[in-house]
Amino acid sequence: MFFKKRNVQVILGIVVLLVILRLILPYVVLRYTNNVLAHMHGYYGHIRDIDIALYRGAYKVNDMYLNKVDSASGKQTDFFRVKNIDLSVEWRALFHGKLVGEMEFNDPTLIFTKDRVELGDVKKDTNDFRKVLKDFMPLKVNSFQVNNGSLHYTDNTSSARVDISLKKIRLLALNLKNVVDSNKTLPSTITATAAAYEGNMQLNMKLNPLAPAATFDMNAEVQHVNLVLLNDFLKAYGKFDVHKGNFGLYSEMAAKNGQFKGYVKPLIKDLDVVGPEDRHDSFFHKIWETIVGGAGEVFRNHKKDQVATKVPLEGNFKDPKIGTLDAIWEVIRNAFIQALLPSVDNQIDINSVGTEDKDEHKNIFQKIFGRKDKKEKK
Repeated sequence: MFFKKRNVQVILGIVVLLVILRLILPYVVLRYTNNVLAHMHGYYGHIRDIDIALYRGAYKVNDMYLNKVDSASGKQTDFFRVKNIDLSVEWRALFHGKLVGEMEFNDPTLIFTKDRVELGDVKKDTNDFRKVLKDFMPLKVNSFQVNNGSLHYTDNTSSARVDISLKKIRLLALNLKNVVDSNKTLPSTITATAAAYEGNMQLNMKLNPLAPAATFDMNAEVQHVNLVLLNDFLKAYGKFDVHKGNFGLYSEMAAKNGQFKGYVKPLIKDLDVVGPEDRHDSFFHKIWETIVGGAGEVFRNHKKDQVATKVPLEGNFKDPKIGTLDAIWEVIRNAFIQALLPSVDNQIDINSVGTEDKDEHKNIFQKIFGRKDKKEKK
């Protein structure tokens, strides 16, 4: 009877200890985390609340923000905020003998701001942000998901305030630590969709994050973007605006062994630069917009009413090469010979990296008047 009572007391003691731990742990973790976020070099952050779910090995960060801090003035600039982040053990991976984590972001916003800094600082900001997330998740992240996210680039230094964004972002990244299908060349996947100024963006990627060099196969497309909604951006960086226009961009890219190959294909349909709303512009501004609009007319494919080019990208990550002359050639070809189709061309995959394009060494006359092979005719 004594030992029975003793066992019951031990069990009750453990239960009481777990209850107390469950009650005070969120407060301790929240206090510690906010102290760390308040003393980060170049940043200041805060979390409203943390919920811990011991039964599933998870915790949730609620209402978090992280601002960039100007070291000279102490001024804070919005950088990242999120409604909540769910961090947990990925139980499915345990069946494969791996202890890894998964993260889910709900309503996150990431803002890159140009304000006395150069665009190169975007890379630094991204790396710093990854370090912050790594501190939150003690396990290696095998998968993560973004729901209803937004990505912004703002410039308050330009004449017209610039704030371009992708909204309603949904991103799903799976098997980043090669828990399953580890023998495949590209065992991991990333898919993403977003809304872009009455248009949409879609990205599909297969990759191997654990490879010693970048190894991936990606295609992406942006469709039906209303250029009128980007007039602040066009005024700030191009010194013109548009009366009408529809923008699309299509790209394929693949990489392995330190080399990459791909292309970017932008298309503009129904472009009209000068409109009735420009009658109050200055004389010189009207001249500039007329020149821009005239260039669009010269290089427009009138049959399909579009201006387009295809920029091939090929090289290694230490010495990337963008084919500027090829881009000019494609504008001319689109305008006078052949309209580019508004879609990815399905020409690039990981097996094409490092192979030579048979048209690469043709001169402009061979490209224009050369015969198409049987494959192209089909």
